[in-house]
Amino acid sequence: MILALANVKGGVGKTTSTVNLAAAFAGSELRVLLVDLDPQGSATFSLGVREGLSPSSHQVLMGATPAREAIRASSVDNVDLLTATMELAGADLALARKKDPQKQLASALREVRGSYDVILVDCPPGFSLLTLNALVACHAYILPVVPQDLAMESVDRFREGVEAATGWIRKPIELGVLLTMVDRRTKLTEEVVGEIRKGYGRAVFETEIPINVRLAEAPGYGMTIFQYERWSTGAQAYSRLGAEVIG
Repeated sequence: MILALANVKGGVGKTTSTVNLAAAFAGSELRVLLVDLDPQGSATFSLGVREGLSPSSHQVLMGATPAREAIRASSVDNVDLLTATMELAGADLALARKKDPQKQLASALREVRGSYDVILVDCPPGFSLLTLNALVACHAYILPVVPQDLAMESVDRFREGVEAATGWIRKPIELGVLLTMVDRRTKLTEEVVGEIRKGYGRAVFETEIPINVRLAEAPGYGMTIFQYERWSTGAQAYSRLGAEVIG
């Protein structure tokens, strides 16, 4: 299964969820590849890789390096990584010059798909050619969203982008809307969560990812939440999410 985590809005927990979902899968003895497509490289850093980042996902997208030669081990057992670098910031222009620019990632991953149980793709915010490449390559996607004002607008905008692109990409399945950074202590959060669950119904994952200081701290140490504080509420939530996604 190839699974992308994406949203038009930044700061909604895409990278945190990608990294920790990868670790949760790995803890269930699944072989995982994480593809970092965000120029910021936060997923790469969170998996303990901070030096020697090339060859990266950029070289793979451009066809300069085969995926099997760019993949490396991460700090998590059973999780391999295609790193991200700032070169990805100019990837849209470079991809636009290629034939079928939206299919480059799918083509590159074809040779390694059989080596993994799950491939996770961390997308940059927005609806760029990088995100389109992830959507073409993936079987399904997850939409992380923070229950704040305009949360539903970001979900709707992303869905509209997928619909608009279905004339030239294979439409992936929406696996679910994931509520992140949930603070049940506030009335506003309760109201927005209620609106999201009422508006999208069964499309919303049962698991919610709470606000948890350990989740915020872990990336700074190049760790997943399971390496940093495995008994935290954040780790418990991502364990439940992993089980819910696997079904």
